[in-house]
Amino acid sequence: MLNNRQQQSYVISLGAFCASILVVSLACVLFLITLRGLDYFWPRPVQSISFINAPGQQDQVYAQIDERHINSGGNQTTPSAWVFRYSNQAFPYGRQLLLHSNKVTLVAPAPEAADILLNDGTRVFSEPVAMTLPGGRSATLSQFDQIKREVSDIRAQIEAVRANRLASVHRELASYDLRQVADDAPARLRLYEEFNRWQREVTLLEAKLADYQLVTRFNDGSEFDIPLDDIARLSYPGQLDLWGKLALVAAGVGDFLTDAPKQANTAGGVFPALFGTVLMIFVMTILVTPFGVLAAVYLNEYAQDNHLTSVIRICVSNMAGVPSIVYGVFGLGFFVYLVGGNIDELFFADALPAPTMGTPGVFWASLTMAILTLPVVIVATEEGLRRVPAGLKSGSYALGATKFETIWYTILPMASPGIMTGVILAIARAAGEVAPLMLVGAVKFAPNLPFDGEFPYLHLDRQFMHLGVLIYDGAFHSQTDVRGASLMFASCLLLLLVVFVLNVLAVILRRRLRKRYLRGY
Repeated sequence: MLNNRQQQSYVISLGAFCASILVVSLACVLFLITLRGLDYFWPRPVQSISFINAPGQQDQVYAQIDERHINSGGNQTTPSAWVFRYSNQAFPYGRQLLLHSNKVTLVAPAPEAADILLNDGTRVFSEPVAMTLPGGRSATLSQFDQIKREVSDIRAQIEAVRANRLASVHRELASYDLRQVADDAPARLRLYEEFNRWQREVTLLEAKLADYQLVTRFNDGSEFDIPLDDIARLSYPGQLDLWGKLALVAAGVGDFLTDAPKQANTAGGVFPALFGTVLMIFVMTILVTPFGVLAAVYLNEYAQDNHLTSVIRICVSNMAGVPSIVYGVFGLGFFVYLVGGNIDELFFADALPAPTMGTPGVFWASLTMAILTLPVVIVATEEGLRRVPAGLKSGSYALGATKFETIWYTILPMASPGIMTGVILAIARAAGEVAPLMLVGAVKFAPNLPFDGEFPYLHLDRQFMHLGVLIYDGAFHSQTDVRGASLMFASCLLLLLVVFVLNVLAVILRRRLRKRYLRGY
């Protein structure tokens, strides 16, 4: 039999061992996510691959190898299958192929081949040969950056005309339509003339832009022309040293954080999803914090200790265990259809049957997540309120302060670290939820951000993208697309970083509040 000290030592050792296992497991998961996520940005060399496409037919292509399925047996370790994405005349914008190793006859480096990333997220693997310019002129590949700047300037001119000229004409024509101005009115005819003039200028600029072409050559000798305006980035992975690859990784991370998803969320960036996630969390925090604090203050300071209060506390605790999808169904039925539908009937009757507030959006998603995380904030705030020394309350009452003044100036500041603890837990849970958000506002692709330059600037009625939904959608594409799987892991890593940064900010604020109000306690 073990004595009490030995039993305590045994329990402590067992707890330390279990904690170590959890820490190591968490570190391994984070390492896997980081490794697979960084694979999305790391430049892969372009190879020259020869393979048997059909009996008696051999193709030679430029390709990037995605995976090698290794077959280990005896003393040999050889690839049993190859997964690579290649470009040729038949599939210039890339095609993924899985081949058995006995059909692959040659794999050789191709430093002269380029990885050409297009604006739509597709890639072309070919050898750049020359550039053709307007007027039949040509340029060398050493002038690529200079010519690309010229193309960007022309594109900027086109966008400026569309945004500043054509858009204003459209707005004036729309106002004439509302006022029912006749089609042959002089003012409307002048607008038509101005519109045609600016449209002709845009047409001329686009025709000039189309003359900028990059001539490339595939491995079989066939040539392919790519408009320079369609090229987002051109690189030679086989010619890059370590610093060149790191610079390309940095550029890829920048594009990842500022670009929109492309190719069915298997390429491009995640900026709309990142923006939607952070916006939803902030709106949710603004909504849940005052209601959670008020409920906790009522239960702890005003409510009598009776059966009703006990039932309320039990209900609050049980709410924390309700599946999140139930909150999503509740938000869709109550907030979207009932509350939003009534708001449409009262204030947007002229827009019906098209709903304005009676449709899923950022506000309803944030409100649903606020209801989901409300029990966490209430419980943590109550714990903070109970830790306020009773002597401080008595001293406040002795100095003549009312109950409200005591709560506002003494109790709440002292309990603020506990309130911040509840907010931290609410942020951590809300950031990772997916199922309820898909019912009340989060979508796989949203054409517009909830924030833009049009009044009222912040459009909380719009649907939004969320990192969790993007990861969920990417999990299905990852079964067939290796690069899409890497994008999913990179998005997962970004979501973890967002939660970590928000939690760090909240912890810093909690520590400052604790130093300010709990010094000496």
